[in-house]
Amino acid sequence: MLDQPKLLLPVKTPLTSPHAHDHSSVHRIMLHVCLALAPTTVWGLYLFGWPSVNLLMLTCGTALAAESLCLHILKQPQARLFDGSALLTGWLLALTLPPWAPWWIGAGGAVFAIAVGKHLYGGVGQNVFNPAMLARVALLISFPLQMSTWALPLQHPDFMQSLHVTFSGGGMPDGSTGATALGHLRTSFTLHRDARDVLAHDFSLTAALLGNTAGSLGETSEVLLLLGGFWLLALRIISWEIPVAMLLAVLLPAAWAHAINPARYAGVDFHLSSGGLLLGALFIATDPVTSPVSRSGRLIFGAGCGLMTWVIRSWGSFPEGVAFAVLFMNALTPLLDRYCRPRVYGRDRSRKPLRALSPVASVKGSGET
Repeated sequence: MLDQPKLLLPVKTPLTSPHAHDHSSVHRIMLHVCLALAPTTVWGLYLFGWPSVNLLMLTCGTALAAESLCLHILKQPQARLFDGSALLTGWLLALTLPPWAPWWIGAGGAVFAIAVGKHLYGGVGQNVFNPAMLARVALLISFPLQMSTWALPLQHPDFMQSLHVTFSGGGMPDGSTGATALGHLRTSFTLHRDARDVLAHDFSLTAALLGNTAGSLGETSEVLLLLGGFWLLALRIISWEIPVAMLLAVLLPAAWAHAINPARYAGVDFHLSSGGLLLGALFIATDPVTSPVSRSGRLIFGAGCGLMTWVIRSWGSFPEGVAFAVLFMNALTPLLDRYCRPRVYGRDRSRKPLRALSPVASVKGSGET
């Protein structure tokens, strides 16, 4: 009896669906996001010196250690430590903190982000809220003084001085701190001062675009943030709906309010170049786990983030509202996924199968007309 011929298949052809894919993975996505954040991060480290380096290393290292401990407690493979999700969480958290924050701010926030924001909900792909933003809001509410003390750029303390700033807990040197542009605007609201006079003295568009102003590590250069965001868009790591909707939902009401009452409301250029708007729109709100899956859902999600950011900046108790806005819309993501689902082929919007007319019914219907 002759041997049956063997079916020759290409080595890389899968035997089950899907038969084609884009070779994306959690590790690849996290790697590209980290690379997109690298230029902004390096520039911020240069502006704020060794204390910011200490904070970044401490926050990322603690996030990795907390991830390893959680994996051990949950009896999950330690290989998941290297998918990049914990590193990115710590990185994003560090970018939203004051650059000269004490060590326990970065370490405590990283533990909270990993243990509560991520693993309490089931780990990668299961969390409801963005872990970095959840940790930042928890720190802001618990330690408002440390979270609102901002270092001025280009101080450049040496390494030993930076260790004192990071680990002594004795505060920062005199003359090395200042308020952010959003903080100055909030002060003008409280004192009923003309916002135009305050911003003319305390805000520079060029300095804001280059990052040469007080703020968090991730609020350094808006230009570098845009370059990183465009790179992620080109690679299709993120989609355009959330960033565009979020930015428009901030800029349109800002332009309208500024045109009506410029003494009370800041203009478009201020909102675009101040605070964490671009960081939030391009790198935080676009988190695929905590944002809707449909195009219409992403547009609503982004618009909600932007509008709430502007509302908090204009009337809220805190100068910045990106983190609160993202968390609020994270909570609405399941609702948006439910009611903004795209129509499946062969079904109507209510998910019921479409009825196909039989040939007899079609002829009968055409005869009646």
